[in-house]
Amino acid sequence: MNKLALIWKTKDLRNKILIMVGLLILTRFLAHIPIPGLSATSLQNFFNQNQLFNLLDIFSGGGLSNLSIAMLGVGPYITASIVIQLLTVIIPSLSELQKEGGEAGRAKLSQYTRFLTVPLAVLQGYSTIRLFQSAQGGAAIGSLSPFQWFVTLIAVAVGTILLMWLGELITEYGIGNGISLIIFAGIVARLPRALQQMIALYDPTKLPMIIAFVAAALLVIAAVVYVTEAQRNIPVSYAKRMTGNKTYGGVSTHLPLRVNQAGVIPIIFAISVMLLPSLIANFFLTAKSAMVSNAANYIVEIFRNQTFYAILYFVLVLLFTFLYTAIVFNPDEISENIQKNGGFVPGLRPGRQTAEYLYRVLNRITVFGAVFLALIAVLPYIFQAYTNTQALTLGGTSLLIVVSVVIETIKSIEAQMVMRDYETI
Repeated sequence: MNKLALIWKTKDLRNKILIMVGLLILTRFLAHIPIPGLSATSLQNFFNQNQLFNLLDIFSGGGLSNLSIAMLGVGPYITASIVIQLLTVIIPSLSELQKEGGEAGRAKLSQYTRFLTVPLAVLQGYSTIRLFQSAQGGAAIGSLSPFQWFVTLIAVAVGTILLMWLGELITEYGIGNGISLIIFAGIVARLPRALQQMIALYDPTKLPMIIAFVAAALLVIAAVVYVTEAQRNIPVSYAKRMTGNKTYGGVSTHLPLRVNQAGVIPIIFAISVMLLPSLIANFFLTAKSAMVSNAANYIVEIFRNQTFYAILYFVLVLLFTFLYTAIVFNPDEISENIQKNGGFVPGLRPGRQTAEYLYRVLNRITVFGAVFLALIAVLPYIFQAYTNTQALTLGGTSLLIVVSVVIETIKSIEAQMVMRDYETI
């Protein structure tokens, strides 16, 4: 309470928090502005039956099921960021821009990401509306005229760009990462409705199950916090060197290797990959060829199978965790940087031997992080299989995002307070 009081008394910090809260409230208004000419009343059954789109609706804060202008959330922006990040590994000029371009280079990459977000929003909006049109035999959304398509796609693209802009404003003028906080607000905004439904459907005979669910949720939150913060510290020593009359180096520090280097990106990758087959198959359900129609129907049905879906989801999260960790953390590059700065890992030669050691340690801790991340991702399906209760609103993926964003925001506030303490000394 003392820390909260101190935060509130600090004018600049208080203003940043108020700006963040105000902009997040504005994003919630966008999630309830409907696209002109479209009605979402007939889509409820579709979302109740489709687990994947129910999860995507959670990420958009209910904007998808409301058919609002923010129906895609910040999904296209995240996809564009991932694409640009992958391209920096493949294209040398982008890699140089990221490593050696400094602030100007990062600003250029951010600009490329914004440009790529617009066509991705239009494409994703078109695909989503087409999928809704084919749902429930075409009863969900009727056919649209060219003008209605134009208005719909413009509204969807503008909604995504507005959310992207608000996210960048939060990052610049508020506290923490704006895009993460928008996703966090969307997830948390669904909790009151879930609690209301639980109270309305309360049955005294289910009290032991509710208590067990709350206890399990607390344990999972504690485990997520522990693994999110867990890291392996690699000791690094720097040799002393003389420059003029001054001595530099001669200190010992550590290189932190996080157990979960990839964060929630593998889950987003896995969701995107799993969305693609059913999305394509839905377009061919009414194909004239019986063979194509049957194949499309088989794909749709197999992805509705909870066991198959959970197993595939688990495997994809495992694979993408290793893939993304390999992209964001390069032991060869880290080893080279340590060597250039006159550092070494005790007992190991700088260069190749140090890089091999980092590879070995990273692979070992990533195994634990990948398995934990995959278990968190499929946790709602495990819970549903044993209790026959829908728990995606408080699912493992949502929980992981919420905990990660809260930890990141708290650290950002503490860093601001520490910086202020240094300024007053």
